[in-house]
Amino acid sequence: MTTEHNPSVAAPPPRKTSKRKGALLLLLAVVLIAGIAWALYYFLVGRWHEGTDDAYVQGNVVSITPQAQGTVVSIGADEGMKVTAGQVLVQLDPNDARVAYEQAVANLANTVRQVRGLYSTVESGHADIATNQVNVQKARADVARRSGLVATGAVSAEELAHAREALAAAEAALSSSRGELSRSNALVDETSLPEQPQVQAAAAQLRSAYLNLQRSSIVAPVSGYVAKRSVQLGQRVQPGMPLMTVIPLEQVWVDANFKETQLGQMRLGQPVELTSDVYGSSVTFKGRLASLGLGTGSAFSLLPAQNASGNWIKIVQRVPVRITLDPEQLAQHPLRLGMSMSTDVTIRDQSGPVLPAAVPAKSVLSTQAYARQLHDADALIAKVIRDNLPRRG
Repeated sequence: MTTEHNPSVAAPPPRKTSKRKGALLLLLAVVLIAGIAWALYYFLVGRWHEGTDDAYVQGNVVSITPQAQGTVVSIGADEGMKVTAGQVLVQLDPNDARVAYEQAVANLANTVRQVRGLYSTVESGHADIATNQVNVQKARADVARRSGLVATGAVSAEELAHAREALAAAEAALSSSRGELSRSNALVDETSLPEQPQVQAAAAQLRSAYLNLQRSSIVAPVSGYVAKRSVQLGQRVQPGMPLMTVIPLEQVWVDANFKETQLGQMRLGQPVELTSDVYGSSVTFKGRLASLGLGTGSAFSLLPAQNASGNWIKIVQRVPVRITLDPEQLAQHPLRLGMSMSTDVTIRDQSGPVLPAAVPAKSVLSTQAYARQLHDADALIAKVIRDNLPRRG
C-alpha cells in the first residue's frame, strides 16, 4: 500500500539538540581555558605579588620653633617657597640679646684682667716672703748677739727685749705673707689663665649671651619647602612655639596598610612598584620594602579596641608597611604628603629578614645648621681673652 504525500500537512520543526550541545561545549571550553589561564597566572605570577591601594605618602615634617623669646620683626619665607638649610626664616628683635651680649663681653674682659692681678699677687707674695725671711734672720741674729752681751753689761735687758719683740714681729709678718700666698695660690694654682674658674664662669656667660643673640635669627634646620606658616609679623613668640614647618620632599616614603593575611611572605628589601593618582599609570615608581609595622593601626590608636566583650566579631586588621622610594624619581615626579598610592609588592625573593638585625650605624636624621654657633662662640671667647692679656715687646 503506497502512502501519498499530502502537501497541506506542515513539516515537523528541525531539531536544535545539536546546536545547543555545540554551544555548551564551546562554553565549557572557554571556562576551562579561562581556568587554566588563571591557574597558570596565579602559580607563575599572581602568587608572588601582594598589593593594596590603602597607601599614602608620608614624610618628615620639620617644625620650626624659636629657642628664645622675642618679637617677630621679619619673615623670610612663606608657604610653598623652597628654603635651604641655614637660611633665616624668622628674625626676632635682637636688641635685648645684643645688650646682654655686650655686657657679657665686658664682664669677661674685666674678669681676665682681675685674674691677671691674682697671678701678679702670687708673684709679689713670693717676693714678700723672701723679704720677711731676711728680716727674720736679721732679727734672730740681733737677739743672739744681744743675748751674749747682756751678761757682760754691754747691752741692757731692755734692748734685748726690744730685739726679741722685733724678732716676733718679723716672724708674724713672715707667717702673714705665707698665709696670703697660700690664699692667692688657691685661686690660681695648677691652672692657666683661660682655665681659671672665674674666667671659665665669665666665658660661659658670654657663650650663653652669644647663643641667645644668634638664636634671634631662626634658621631652617633642613632644606625643603615651607608649609603651614602660622607666625605673623609683630607676634611675641616663646620658646617651643610652632611658627611654620619645612618638608623635605626628597625624603618622603609610602606607608601601605596591608591586611595581616598578606604579610606572611613579605620580607625587607623586596621590590615594590607604585602608582599615584596624580600621575596615573604613566609613571611607575620603584621602591623597596623598608620595614614591617610592629603593630596594627588599632593597637596604636588613641582608644584601642576592647575585644573582651560578649559581642565580638573578628575583623581582619591592617599593618602599616613602610616603602622607600627612588630619590631620582622623586626629583622628576615629586609627591606631596597624604597623596594616595597603589602598591604592588613582589614577594618572590624570600632571602630578606622580617625584622632588621643590625642597629643604625649613624643618625637617621641630623642637621648642621646650628653647629657653627658654638664654634664661633668659643672663637670669640678666645679672642676676648687674648686681647686682654699683657702686651709683649
